[in-house]
Amino acid sequence: MTGALEITQLYDKYVVPSYTRSLTLVKGRGATVWDADGKEYLDFLAGISVVNVGHCHPRVTAAITEQAQTLVHVSNLYYTENQARLAEKLAGLALGGKCFFCNSGAEANEALIKLARLWGHDDGKYVVITMKNSFHGRTLATAAATGQAKIQKGFEPMPEGFAYAEFNNLESIAAQITDKTAAVLVEAVQGEGGIIPAEKDFLVGLRKLCNEKNILMLCDEVQCGMGRTGHWFAFQASGVEPDAFSLAKALGNGYPIGAIVTAPKLADVFQPGKHASTFGGTPLACAAALATLEVIEDEKLVEKAAATGAEFRSKLEDLVSKYDRVTGTRGMGLMLGLVLDRPAKPLVDIMMKNGLIALATAETIVRFLPSLNISKAELEKGLAIVEKSIKEWLGQG
Repeated sequence: MTGALEITQLYDKYVVPSYTRSLTLVKGRGATVWDADGKEYLDFLAGISVVNVGHCHPRVTAAITEQAQTLVHVSNLYYTENQARLAEKLAGLALGGKCFFCNSGAEANEALIKLARLWGHDDGKYVVITMKNSFHGRTLATAAATGQAKIQKGFEPMPEGFAYAEFNNLESIAAQITDKTAAVLVEAVQGEGGIIPAEKDFLVGLRKLCNEKNILMLCDEVQCGMGRTGHWFAFQASGVEPDAFSLAKALGNGYPIGAIVTAPKLADVFQPGKHASTFGGTPLACAAALATLEVIEDEKLVEKAAATGAEFRSKLEDLVSKYDRVTGTRGMGLMLGLVLDRPAKPLVDIMMKNGLIALATAETIVRFLPSLNISKAELEKGLAIVEKSIKEWLGQG
């Protein structure tokens, strides 16, 4: 096996340095990964909420293997069974409309933006209101939709057609609405923004406001969807339904696939020639997604995410009460943040040294996104590493 140093040297020589990388990972199984030197880590990040049913789940692996021997790709000029079955499944889980398939979260959100513009075009509506501190992708349009200056810096002038409001603040959104507004795009839980859930009254009020103003309510479920929050989709916690929402990340449990799911109101807005994706919804990608959905259902992982998440958060709250500089917790289900009073990166680095993978976000938040089927023993082991690392971080180790 190629060693970590050689792999790192190849990256330095041939891979664009658009990421700050650390470990050289070579194998994964369930909630565990191994690096090139054989060191074992508990993965409490799951590829940033991608491998929600764990690394290399045997049923997903079998589905990909079988489909790869049958039919990998054909153009979307033809019908394929897996895409039809996946669309039926997703529409049945929420909204009851139709699906468009692509390859990533940014592409799914780009499709939502185009859908909103096409829907509002004849009435002169094209502006999409998004939230400050949101994150919707890295394409030019989705970076413009992202309410963070640091994501946009260096790429100005950004595409026009976006306005920004305060998250969890209906008055702020209402103040941005004009006769040019087509839609409001919101994450039900802001992930990159710091693991901040939308308040129930906010989403209920937003649905009412969009109805009153005849504009679309769109949800970005790329990170918080697929059972992550203890609901199939995080907006379901509020009891409201958007007009469409985006999915990606965990949809294929690591195999790239994105989607938008629409309500009947928007089901036929995209007509031939208006939007497309060469690799969107291939038989192979859809086989991975169908297997992932079946695992989540059969293993009752939505319910497990809610229960395990409550236990996990309770134990994190114990750490808040025990240690200075650890000030709170945030999140829903197994999408949790530990709030610090100073930058989180040094603590995350100590956790990695001690054998647990997490991620710093919004400067002072440690983000935890373990697989939904993580065992009680793995959770307890991970929490022990977290506490040990906090002690070291505070100079008590």
